[in-house]
Amino acid sequence: MILAFKFLAIAVLAYLLGAIPFGLIISQGMAHTDIRKYGSGNIGATNVFRTLGTKLGLLTAVLDLGKAALAVWLGMLIIGSDPFVVAGYDIHIQCAQCLAAIMVMVGHNWSVYIGFKGGKGVACFIGGLLVINWVVALIGLTAGISVALATRYVSLGSMLASLCVFLALLVLALMALVNPLFALYGLVAAGLIIFQHRTNIARLQEGKENRLGLKPDKKK
Repeated sequence: MILAFKFLAIAVLAYLLGAIPFGLIISQGMAHTDIRKYGSGNIGATNVFRTLGTKLGLLTAVLDLGKAALAVWLGMLIIGSDPFVVAGYDIHIQCAQCLAAIMVMVGHNWSVYIGFKGGKGVACFIGGLLVINWVVALIGLTAGISVALATRYVSLGSMLASLCVFLALLVLALMALVNPLFALYGLVAAGLIIFQHRTNIARLQEGKENRLGLKPDKKK
């Protein structure tokens, strides 16, 4: 029972941390602009970068990375040493990490503070993954940046990065180098990111997707 309450606390705390809309806070507080009225209307770092420039975009990315990393770290702290045994394996730490990492993305994407709207969860995905497995996080980050620079489509880079992370975790799980739970986490996280990019996918198919470096217009 105590373990169940701990998992509930991790889920709620991670969601509330993820829901902090740093992109909106920065755009309104430092640029007197409502980022939701420009470009994609999302509060994530990509839209801030496109609308308000590199410095504020990077600041948003760092804060979104940080809140996700903090959520996973706090999840590990909350779960403590209470065992959670499945098929003879104690996976209490892995469950806490995966739960926090997913819930911080959910909070970012559907923030309770701004009417259950938000961003696309990419920076939060990388931030949480940095705590879980920093090597795989760097693989995903490198893949995403490379694709974005080559194609000038940040959305395409983000989706392919999430798929690369899932495949890397799956291979490591099949090689018994990481717990299979992490492969499931990678699948769910990639699914969330691709779902949030569904309008970008439609624009990519139509050839209307915004390219990197183009300043977005104000939303109609």
